[in-house]
Amino acid sequence: MKNLAIIPARGGSKRIKNKNIKSFLGKPIIEYSIEAALSSNLFDEVMVSTDSSKIKDISKIAGAKVPFIRSKENSNDYATLTDVIIEVYNDYISKGIEIHSICCILPTAPFVSDKLLREVYNEFLSKNLDSCFPIVKYNYPIERSFIQSEGKLKLSFPKHLKSRSQDLPTRFHDAGMFYWVNPNSLLKGAQIFNSNCNGIEIDEMIAQDIDNIDDWRKAEIKFKLLNA
Repeated sequence: MKNLAIIPARGGSKRIKNKNIKSFLGKPIIEYSIEAALSSNLFDEVMVSTDSSKIKDISKIAGAKVPFIRSKENSNDYATLTDVIIEVYNDYISKGIEIHSICCILPTAPFVSDKLLREVYNEFLSKNLDSCFPIVKYNYPIERSFIQSEGKLKLSFPKHLKSRSQDLPTRFHDAGMFYWVNPNSLLKGAQIFNSNCNGIEIDEMIAQDIDNIDDWRKAEIKFKLLNA
């Protein structure tokens, strides 16, 4: 097997009930990730890693495979994406299935597209990276940020108090959509974010962290605007 898509979707979600299968403008949100992966034609298999029979059933109807139920160990609040990826990889290897590259696509990423999956994959391959993923530019210099301490504001970077914004480096954050990874680097102890990773910049309009119901509503508004 050349490429495997893994969509990690456990059943437990505290801030938004049934978050990974909650209806997003008419269909379970996980379906957007599954459909983008399938339509990209990049993957030999699109699988969902879950501990939930309900998520399993919805995912299979949408066209994904669910070859096993995720372990309890990797279904708690402390399990990382790397833990989940390695568990899936080891399961496939135990069945004699070799995997060259993995794309871990979050289940709450309705803005992911087949085009973006291919663009990031090409960057990942061409530079022989350990990982590659979409990134978004901070729209305000973090050097001008503050922290609250003991009831007062303090500059995070006092040395930049007089720096001009145009003289400060452009900084980015992870868009929280998907990650192309070399599984061998993870097995050797590397993290997804390491010295041999890169990112493809995307517009902040198609990036939306969904951690609470307000985020969810913002994502739906953005999606409607983009598809009007």
